Amino acid sequence: MFLDVVNLLSGTVKITVESGFPERVLNLCSAHEIAFWDIEWKSPTCFSVKLQRKSYLRLRQLIKKLDCEITVEKKTGMPFFVKRFKKRYVLWVGLAIAVSMLFVGSFFVWDIEIEGNKTVSDERILRALEAEGVTCGTFGLGIHPETLKNHILLEIPELSWLTVNVNGFRATVIVRERVLPPEIRDEHTDANIVAEKDGLITKVQLFGGHAVVAKDETVTKGQLLISGVADMDTRGAYLTRGEGKVYARTWYDLTAKVPKTIREKSYTGREKKSFALVLGKQRIKVTPNSSIFSGNCDKIIKNGRLRLPGGIMLPVALECTIVREYEIVERSIDAQEAQMRTESILRQQLKDRMDKDGSVAHSEITTKDSGAVYEVTLHAECEEQIGKTVEFVE
Repeated sequence: MFLDVVNLLSGTVKITVESGFPERVLNLCSAHEIAFWDIEWKSPTCFSVKLQRKSYLRLRQLIKKLDCEITVEKKTGMPFFVKRFKKRYVLWVGLAIAVSMLFVGSFFVWDIEIEGNKTVSDERILRALEAEGVTCGTFGLGIHPETLKNHILLEIPELSWLTVNVNGFRATVIVRERVLPPEIRDEHTDANIVAEKDGLITKVQLFGGHAVVAKDETVTKGQLLISGVADMDTRGAYLTRGEGKVYARTWYDLTAKVPKTIREKSYTGREKKSFALVLGKQRIKVTPNSSIFSGNCDKIIKNGRLRLPGGIMLPVALECTIVREYEIVERSIDAQEAQMRTESILRQQLKDRMDKDGSVAHSEITTKDSGAVYEVTLHAECEEQIGKTVEFVE
């Protein structure tokens, strides 16, 4: 493998030698330490070999005293490749300009990566950076991480720390999100716990006050569950804060009406593509006559940053715009499709109505034909926390 690389860089020549005494040529090579390989005899007076470019030039000088003929079959390697383009000055000028642009471009930021964020979106951080002048095409040496940190932390209070590391054309933004303090438990305001919805009690967790309901009791919305009034028999009563969690089995019936005839897109098959080069914030059209259709159409834009082998990113992005024409058509749907279209919506509504820690024990979906519409109903049995704190009004 190493010898192959050496031969590629130094250049290799394959020659055919024809002589009445071919052994003299081989002896000459041995005497002057001229290395060759891949010898192949074509006839008793003719053979072919491979040797390095310098060895070939030396051999040509030595065999002038011998009665033989050398024919070059093939030349490979870097010296011959460069020589082929030696007089193509425009190519060399273009190569020099490309290398210069790549060198100068390495001082600018063309790729921004964000690490460490979970709840704060990349888009929000990128907008904050852009407001501070850091975006694709920004001069890397002009970025001051400490100044950025002070400004962006004020703009995004959910972050507790930020820094920007610039490495060539790439800027890595490393953030740490703020850990919110735990909610302070109010132990001084007197209150009751009442039912937020109807249900069948499954468990009562008492933290303060005293429970007025027990397991397997049915309660209605607004009913007292945990009382903040403590009875002291003959000595009267005093107020405290009723605290706890009351879990109950609850039932939901959520209904959605779906028309039997719907309007939807139908693509005609006509499509146009246009391309543009994006350099920083400049957009240069490549495809002429990229006007869109006169009717209804969808427009999809895809961007891809150009990269060299090895992952080196160029300061140029290729933008592809796809325009697809469509028509609005009406069609009828059956009960099964109506149910499929509505199920995810009903389940999301159920999730929004339940307590955040609640769970669905059993669910069923039914579809009813009601003339012009289908009535899709989600029947669900759940278990959730139904207690709600109600403070005493003075």
